[in-house]
Formats: sequence, structure tokens, C-alpha cells
Amino acid sequence: MAKDHYFDITAKLDMMEMKNCVIQAQKELATRFDFKGVVADIELNEKAKTVTLSSSSEQKIDALKDILIAKLIKRDIAGKSLDEQKTEGISGGNVKVIYRIVDSIDKEEAKKIVKAIKDMKLKVTPSIQGDEVRVSGAKIDDLQKVMSEVKTLELNAPLVFGNFK
Repeated sequence: MAKDHYFDITAKLDMMEMKNCVIQAQKELATRFDFKGVVADIELNEKAKTVTLSSSSEQKIDALKDILIAKLIKRDIAGKSLDEQKTEGISGGNVKVIYRIVDSIDKEEAKKIVKAIKDMKLKVTPSIQGDEVRVSGAKIDDLQKVMSEVKTLELNAPLVFGNFK
């Protein structure tokens, strides 16, 4: 009797790593010459799972985002982890942009993943379990094919493959 193997597809995010990224970005911001004397700030709200960038212009906001994304990539966090929610003007002609931290797969994306796996016609079983998708099958090779196929999908959530057993 063959033993079933499985793995989980999630979008889990290590909030401590995210916090470290924001701290490193703030340190770089303090030493950058192009931000001397300019209002510029990066804030993390762990409870609301948001990152707020504020500065004097859209160009400075773009530079802040580039700094933050570079720090995320260095710590193996996908740039897709930040989803822009809204841009608003604040006092003094400054601009504030709020990004939501994406750390789960929503129902529609989970259904899209399951449909793509079923369309492969392999002997694997995908199932949605809350905010993760579990894929099980008898052959490890089939599971690895599923992983490579799912990586090619255009999804908003940064996927993490775990619990490969």
C-alpha cells in the first residue's frame, strides 16, 4: 500500500522579518542624502497589518517603496506581500500611501489554484483548508510538477510551499 505524500500552499509571512525590513529601511532612510531635510517616514502597524509611507512628493514615495522592496527581497519576502490600498494627501502638501500586508490566500485565488491543479490531470488531490491549499498524491514527482505549475500562475498572494512530506 503506497503512502500518500502532501504539501501545503500558503501565503504565510513572518511578521518579525517584516518588522526587521521596516527597521532596516528606516535606518537607510536616515542616512540617504536625497532625503535630508525632507519629510519621509515608513511605519509598520502589526495589528492592522499595514505599512504606511509618507513623504513630500510622489517621487519620494516611489523611492521609499524601492528602499522597502529591496529590504524585503534581501530577507526572502516577496514584493507581492505589499498591496497598495489608498493614497491620500496629508497636511503640508505631503502624500501618504497605505499598503496592506498580504499574508493569506483569499478564496478566489485558492479556487484558481485548485482549478489549475485539476486541469493538469495528474493523480493528485487538491483541497482548500481555510487560507491554505493542501495537495496530496502518491508520487513525489507529480507533486513537484504541481509546484512548478502553480509557481507560473498570476496570483496576488506571495505563495509559500511547506510541509512537504
